[in-house]
Amino acid sequence: MRNKHAIVLALAAGLTVSGCAGTGADRDTAVRTGTGAATGAAVGAVIGAFSGSPGAGAAIGSAVGGGAGFLYDQVKKDGGL
Repeated sequence: MRNKHAIVLALAAGLTVSGCAGTGADRDTAVRTGTGAATGAAVGAVIGAFSGSPGAGAAIGSAVGGGAGFLYDQVKKDGGL
């Protein structure tokens, strides 16, 4: 039961972050960073559940996913990939 709560909390936090996307030029950055954070939190929570710490897994996954989403956005803006 505790694992399910952590997963739901991580997904809610990720969706909240991605829902904060504004308008204009920075909207793509916010969306990509938020999507990365939400995906990372979900994957981190699942992996963390196997080790008995879904909350820590979600937090780490969210940070890594958000960072990856931001870096992906910067590469897309520079014309790469």
